[in-house]
Amino acid sequence: MTAVTAGPSFARRWASAAVLSISLLVITVDLTILNIAIPDLAADIRPSAAQQLWIIDAYSLVLAGLLVSTASLGDRFGRKKMLLLGYAVFGIASALVLVADSPGQVIALRALLGVGGAMIMPTTLSLLRVIFTDPAERAKALGLWAAVAGVGAAVGPIAGGVLLEHFSWRAAFLVNVPFMAAVLIAGLAILPESTVDSPGRWDGFGAGMSIAGMVALVWSIKRFAKDHTLASAPALIALAVAVIVLAAFVFRSLRRSDPLLDVRLFRRRQFSAAIVAALGVMFAMAAALLLLAQWMQLVQGYEPIETGVRLLPVAITATLASIAAPWLAGVTSARIVLSGGLVVAGIGMILIDASGPLNYATLVAPLAFVGAGMGAMTVASAMIMSGTPEEKAGNAAALEETSYDLGNVLGVAVLGSVAAMLYTADADFGSVPGIDPATAEAAGESLGAAMAIAQQTGSGALAEHAAAGFTASLQTTGLVGGVLLLLVAAGVYALTPKDTDITQQAH
Repeated sequence: MTAVTAGPSFARRWASAAVLSISLLVITVDLTILNIAIPDLAADIRPSAAQQLWIIDAYSLVLAGLLVSTASLGDRFGRKKMLLLGYAVFGIASALVLVADSPGQVIALRALLGVGGAMIMPTTLSLLRVIFTDPAERAKALGLWAAVAGVGAAVGPIAGGVLLEHFSWRAAFLVNVPFMAAVLIAGLAILPESTVDSPGRWDGFGAGMSIAGMVALVWSIKRFAKDHTLASAPALIALAVAVIVLAAFVFRSLRRSDPLLDVRLFRRRQFSAAIVAALGVMFAMAAALLLLAQWMQLVQGYEPIETGVRLLPVAITATLASIAAPWLAGVTSARIVLSGGLVVAGIGMILIDASGPLNYATLVAPLAFVGAGMGAMTVASAMIMSGTPEEKAGNAAALEETSYDLGNVLGVAVLGSVAAMLYTADADFGSVPGIDPATAEAAGESLGAAMAIAQQTGSGALAEHAAAGFTASLQTTGLVGGVLLLLVAAGVYALTPKDTDITQQAH
């Protein structure tokens, strides 16, 4: 069982939900702000191509590696303590950017932010599970939590654009500090402490296995994407290491009476279905939003802040759907809402290809559909938590956050690579008048390279050719992602028990 120091009142429960949701808002805003800040950062401290990649990747590698361990430690020593420590680590790492003046120091700060994020993300979910003992009320709290996360992802580029217009790239880090200070103070005053009674011995060796396996897995996926080939030797070696280590970790967890991560949770069909749904929706969405942001900036010529504003339909419909999804699940069923959300998102992805010549007007409806599908994932969180005993809340939260993180990395790697290969295969820059073979080969590597060369050479034909090639690859990738989502929706519908009720707690 889970021990909570006090039974929170109605006001304290919802104040706690607000604090936990704002925590997640800061994390999601920080992720998308960095995408906007990278060009200014690169111009200032001049990282090499490898260092720039590590600046981007360090956060997700550390986060993926530590989610299981931090959630398990929080179960043992106090989820509130873990969360508050995460706030402090995240805030300090953000403030230290003031003295960071080399790529290596920024990489270290990004890794430290990953440590703080790993302490915060699963703990917000496990505390919501414990604070809201009524599953129906918890579903509404999870709706708030998911809605705030959706807003954060959309606000990031807008906030980043505003900050970079007036300040340096360091502001993208420093903006976290006052928010973390505020939630640290509020958390101290409002959040109840929660621990698991008799959690068993800490499995240090298992923790090391989970960290090594997850870091190797995420790194291998990113390396496959970077090399644009499945024959990448470093990526294949890392993937083999990940498979071996994670398989051994699962075997170890199944044999122990007090495992670091209770993988037996996957025996519950509603739990497994929700995890698959979270993984699937992030797989498609992360790549789609990244490619659309590139298209808006490099093809349409929008500034970062203009791009952020134009992506708002995703945030608006995601927010509305997050709030409405628990109610819809009560009117129909959790099974229908969850699989239906995936279908809606899949249709949105397919419409990117099916809506004819691509322009912003034809994108509004697909973006709204995609956001609505993302918002339906509130039901996935409710299914995970209503299908999990209190003492396993940390395990369940870690697995849900891991599925989102892995879905994000896989989506960008796989669908991003599909888009890159389609662009390269169909580009045929040799047919552009006045472009020599060497220049054509360089332009075919990426849209960014082609646009930079077009600007340097003054070749409008090259820019137009590159834009058309990227647009075509984006639309085909949308079709691929949409079909994959429809397949995931069918699997989730089949896997979810017909009588799944998120207003009832499983035991």
